[in-house]
Parts: sequence; C-alpha cells; structure tokens
Amino acid sequence: MIFKLKLRFRDRMGIVADISNTLARSGFNIITMEVDRNGDEAHVYMETELMKPSFHRDILHVFDDIPTFMDIVPIDILPQEERANRFRVVLDNMSDGVISIDSKGNITTINQVAGNLFNEPPDNLIGSHIKNLDLSHYAILECLEGKKVDNIRQHIITDSGRFQYVSTCKPIRDSGGKIVGAVEIAREMHEIKKLARSLSPDMNTVSFADIIGNTSAIKDAIAFADKISNTDVTVAIHGASGTGKELFAKAIHNRSGRKGSYIPVNCAALPEQLLESELFGYVGGSFTGGRKEGKPGLFETANQGTVFLDEIGEMPMGSQAKLLRLLQERSVRRIGAAREIPINARIITATNKNLEQLVKQNLFREDLYYRINVLPIHIPPLRHRREDIPLLVEHFLFQLLMGLGKEITPLTPAALNKLAAHEWPGNIRELKNVIERAAFISNGPLIDVDAVVFSHEMSQYKVMGSQPRGDEIRPIREQVGDFEAGIIVDVLKSRKTIRRAAAALGISHPALLKKMKKYNISMDTEVTTGNK
Repeated sequence: MIFKLKLRFRDRMGIVADISNTLARSGFNIITMEVDRNGDEAHVYMETELMKPSFHRDILHVFDDIPTFMDIVPIDILPQEERANRFRVVLDNMSDGVISIDSKGNITTINQVAGNLFNEPPDNLIGSHIKNLDLSHYAILECLEGKKVDNIRQHIITDSGRFQYVSTCKPIRDSGGKIVGAVEIAREMHEIKKLARSLSPDMNTVSFADIIGNTSAIKDAIAFADKISNTDVTVAIHGASGTGKELFAKAIHNRSGRKGSYIPVNCAALPEQLLESELFGYVGGSFTGGRKEGKPGLFETANQGTVFLDEIGEMPMGSQAKLLRLLQERSVRRIGAAREIPINARIITATNKNLEQLVKQNLFREDLYYRINVLPIHIPPLRHRREDIPLLVEHFLFQLLMGLGKEITPLTPAALNKLAAHEWPGNIRELKNVIERAAFISNGPLIDVDAVVFSHEMSQYKVMGSQPRGDEIRPIREQVGDFEAGIIVDVLKSRKTIRRAAAALGISHPALLKKMKKYNISMDTEVTTGNK
C-alpha cells in the first residue's frame, strides 16, 4: 500500500533521520522525500510504501512520538510530481521538438512533438539510447564533450514521410560545471520559412511594428502616424526616396480599420491623360483606345479604403485641379461624364520633393498644398538615425538568409563601422540592397568589411579575379556581368540544384539556365571570369 503525505514539524536538526528510523521500525519503505523549510517550520512531503503488513499501524499516528511533530495530512500529488506535470505540459505544447540525454546518451526527456516524428509515445522512448533513433546526425552526442552546435540542418525518414529540420544542441552541466547530459531543440524547416515570411513586410499585413527603429525621430513619426490612423483627414508623408513612405501609408491604412482596398498610385510613372483616367475613371467613348463600357476610377474602386498618391509633387497641374475638387466635394466625375459620384476613400500622399518650393515656382497648386498638408508626417533619412543601422541590418539578414534556408551571418565591427560612416543617399532601400549584396558576396562565417560594397564602389570591387590592372578600365557591362556571375555561382553552391537556385534568386528556371550558358557556368564551376 502506497501513501502520499505532508508532515509539519517545528524546524530542527535531525528531522529526516527521525522520520526514516520511525518508518523503518513501523514496516514502511520511503520511496521519495522532499523537505521545504517555511519560516520556523519544516514541511516534509513524502511517498511511502507499507512493506510488512504484520507491522501495520495507522500511518496518521506513526509520527506522534517524534519531537516537534505538529500534524500530518494525506495529499494527492507531491510537489515534484506537480512540477514535473507542469514541465511536461510546457514541453508538449511547444511547437519545437525537444530531446535531452544523460551522460551516457540515454534519452531522459522527449516531448510530444519529437515523439510524433518517430510515431512513438514519448514515454516509450525514455531510457533508450539516442542512437536507437534513426537520425541523420547525432550532434547531441558531440555536446557531451563540451561542444555547442547551432542551426545544423538534419532530416529523418519515417513511416510518416521525410522531415527536414534545424537543430540546436547544448551541453547540460551540474552546479560544479560537470557535463551531465545534453539537450537538442529542433524546428521543422517549413516552420522556419513560415516565420521568415511572416516577418517579411507583406503589404496586406504591414503594421507599425514592421517599421524598425529605436531613435527618437522614427519613434515620434510612428507614434504620430498611429495616433492619426483612425481619422479620415488627408495625410501627407514627407521623406527622401527610400525612407519607407509606402510602409507608413500601408500601416496607417491597416491600423485605420477601413474595409475597402489599399490602392497605391505612382503619380510620376503615368502620363497626364492616363493618370486622370486611372484616378477618376471615364465613360465609354471618351477617348480612343478606352473601353466601350467605360471604367471606374481608383477613387471609386477604393470605396471605404485608401488611395496612396506617391510622388504627388510630380502630378501635372491639370490633375491637381481635379484632385482639389475631389477633396473639397468628396465626389468624382468620370472623364466624359456629366454626373458626380460620391466617394468615401481616404487619401494619403507622399513626396520626396519640397512642395513649398514647388508652390513658389508655380509647379504645385498652393490651395492643394494646404489641402493635403493637414496632417504631415516627416520620416527622417537614414543618416539622421544611424543608431538604427544594426537593427535594420539584423532585420534584413534574417529576412534574406532564413528565406534561403541559410544560417544567419553576423557583420564584423569593421563592417558595421563602414555602414555607419556612409551618407546613405538611398536610405533604407539602399541599405537593404547593400546587405543583400554582402550576404551573397561573403563566404566566411562573418560578413566582413570587404563584402560591404556600395554602388559607387562596384567598378572597383574584385569579382572573381576580374580586378582591372593599372589604368585598364573594363566596360561596365563586363563588370556588372562578372558581379552577376559571382552571385549565381555562390547561390548554386548553397542551393545545390539549378531549380532551387532560380527560386532563391527570384527568377525562372529557364532564365537561370540562359544566364549560366551566357557566363559559361556549370554546377561544378569554382571560378568564372568575364563574359566569355
């Protein structure tokens, strides 16, 4: 018969010895015992078993003769059992697989996710040797010698199929520093890729949390944009090219809760007639080449939504007049139409121009300027927030390398110093391009300063032995070709197949084959120079 008990004593020396002797004399065997000191009391939790029925006594009175004994109560669960149960619940609710071993390589812990991979209940695997699991690499055993393994790619083949995952293994040490075991945490590759995609700025899910930065200038801009998101007033976003104006516009739209679509329009990319037909729509027969049935404009299409007018400083004067009327009347008249159509679309504008200067030069309507500039947001250039560069670098590297299934490669201090010293005329967009270029150029465990190449340095960068000698200057097409060939070779080495490399580079399989033929690259190419 097994009993689980809680005993209370006034704390003193020798309590455990007295309990052990008393139970032994009474025919009980101690299975587990745990002592918890609480003030001047000692609380003893124990599990005991009656071994000699002939000695049976009432367990609740066995301890009456022990000095300082206070009381005893039966309990349903011991503290260590409760902790173990909580630990098990936490482990089994993790999305990652967890396995721990002792110093001999025997499994001591395995959670439900890891057990599912092997089609075995976790309890069935505890006590067996780790090598009984058909793993592609037993990195966890290397940790018993003190080694730490980060982000090693592995795969297993079971009756349920083939699973690819990334493992991190660490040794477990006791209080004296001695290695007593090791633990492995594994995450499936498709979960990592899903996480990388979730952290990429998808324009349908962008929020202010996706805007990276801790400097006061960017934090103030984010706070103000967040504050005005729920209003219907027109917002004007000011900032140099590449500072993230559309990211702000999309975050405002998503935060506003408007049910309609978010529609971006680049005012500089369309000629005046096409811009007006896109924005305001037209009726059938208004002009040659138009649809016979006519077409609604984007302001109509974005009903209950947001129209983002990028580069509004490039909008022709005629279109500016129509936009001003739309803002004043909250209605739009299609080209060639006689009636007005009410609209309920919010307008967000953005520009990298000085609109006040354009007004003085009669290139932008003064009345429209005051109409759209009710709630201005000023996004600082990157050179005014250099402290944010390490955060942005980490963000871009995570997006790029995790999306490619590669380990995160940090930058050396020298590389970060070079980034901090740059003036960043292209701002965040330029930084992202530089980091992506550095990630492909670098071959070592760290991205060093020689892999940080700005656009104006491209002609000087030595790509695969193509550095010109002396005063020799090679045509830019050849130098760009060398750089492109270098990127292709690096990606082919990491991705192993042409189809995977094409996917990583964002081009089609036939397009990559064509480039490989152009640069005389094969799968076993080590070095390629020039356009041969």
